[in-house]
Amino acid sequence: MTGAPGELVLAERRGQVLLVTFNRPAKLNAWTDELEDRYFALLDAAEDDPDVRAVVVTGAGRGFCAGADLQRLKAVGEVFEAGRARRRPRDLPRTLRKPLIGAVNGVAAGLGMVEALYCDLRFGSPSARFTTAFAHRGLIAEYGISWLLPRLVGHSRAADLLLSSRMVDGEEAFRIGLLDHLVTTGSVVDAAVAYAADLAERCSPASMATIKSQLSNDADGTYTDSVTRAEDLMLQAFRGSDVVEGLTSHLDKRSPNFPSLPVRSSDVPV
Repeated sequence: MTGAPGELVLAERRGQVLLVTFNRPAKLNAWTDELEDRYFALLDAAEDDPDVRAVVVTGAGRGFCAGADLQRLKAVGEVFEAGRARRRPRDLPRTLRKPLIGAVNGVAAGLGMVEALYCDLRFGSPSARFTTAFAHRGLIAEYGISWLLPRLVGHSRAADLLLSSRMVDGEEAFRIGLLDHLVTTGSVVDAAVAYAADLAERCSPASMATIKSQLSNDADGTYTDSVTRAEDLMLQAFRGSDVVEGLTSHLDKRSPNFPSLPVRSSDVPV
């Protein structure tokens, strides 16, 4: 685990998986600008670290993230001004080319719920809890959750969760699609890391990056457009080395040895 005991976000390497932990347990990991800067800096570093092939994010103690720490804001207007002055876009986690997996170990409220939804998929236990919280605070559906949530749970369920701000436990979250894996025994973090490690060992980083891009780009397009783009991407894949390695390793009954992603500044397309 890297970072001083008081570090707002901890980072721990578990093989090719980076485990990132929000570390304000006494405040249920409530979000601050400093926590955001540290978290986003770790994601930026992981993006171009060839030894990191997947990232798991969780919270220390009993919570994932209780949302914005409103006690640290002197006036409501500061929320808006802080957002305008942000150095990185709030949805930076969605731009990560590598798999980002949420291990929701407790409450994920407001912005904390949004951060969980920014992950590609989510693990949680029956004690995980979600609440949009915004309507209870006199706020609106912030940070893109009105786009993300209906695509996970459907329009009417999203309306229910946003309008009522009611608390959803882990079992309901799994049933309606907020959680992808319900962990009923053992550690949620260990389960998420094991899943991420399997991706890191067996899956092509270039394939996963492209698939993530397809999921994002095709979300609002037509089926025909998706097929057309996929045909072009498939031709690019066949020209690369990963297809040969994937097929050869399968026939040889061994683990594949896929290359790492090129850094974003590279001219190599991904």
